[in-house]
Amino acid sequence: MTYVERTRARYHSAIMYAGGRGQHMQASTTADIKQIAVFDYDGTCIDGQSGSLFTTYLLTHGMMSLPRALRLGWWGARYKLHLPYRQDEARELVFGALGEMTPERIAEVMRAFHDEVLGKKYRSAAIAEVTRRREEGCVTLLVSATFDVIAGAAAEVLGVDAVLATQMERDANGRYTGRVEGTVVAGAEKYRSVERWCDDRFGAGAWRLAYAYGDHHSDEDLLSRAGEAFAVCPGQTLKSIAKKNGWEILDWDK
Repeated sequence: MTYVERTRARYHSAIMYAGGRGQHMQASTTADIKQIAVFDYDGTCIDGQSGSLFTTYLLTHGMMSLPRALRLGWWGARYKLHLPYRQDEARELVFGALGEMTPERIAEVMRAFHDEVLGKKYRSAAIAEVTRRREEGCVTLLVSATFDVIAGAAAEVLGVDAVLATQMERDANGRYTGRVEGTVVAGAEKYRSVERWCDDRFGAGAWRLAYAYGDHHSDEDLLSRAGEAFAVCPGQTLKSIAKKNGWEILDWDK
């Protein structure tokens, strides 16, 4: 049994707190305030970017054309160089390659990709930190721009309580349209997603973002709202921001 399979076997639900939508927990004292710990995925919990790795996976498995992969590569270059880009574009290009597949088949492909490729890239320090925060009593959330199917598989490895990730739109027959549903969970949308989720489950004012972990400068908004912020193996831009704000810089590759 592989590491991913072992963790999946002992992990019962990727969204433990997702049930009971609208059932708020009322806080009567400061001690009742839910403490939230939020973890970014790409570059934080794993050493790599799931988007570019998924593109390579689809290309090498004959599920994506070279021209489409090159367009995704150009999107990635703009992302890294801080040039203008549209978040939805990359997700739409990926789903354009999978357009003829059923939702069930797409989920199978994403699960296989996660287990075969991403399963080797988890940082043990990330798993340990999720465990530590949960043992302290925090509600742990994985918040990511990656596809929700991939994030759900990641939740089983990390042991987080719930996942907030990018979802793709479906038509009346349940098939994917190729468009993003709502907004990609990136940048400022990460905190907005956390806020909506926590307000819905616990009630406004009954929770606080105690800890946040991210690796990219686009995580600045999320990190700035946490009681304690951690820049994990950050790029140069986020490293400078972290030093300016006094955020702790963590090297989870040691």
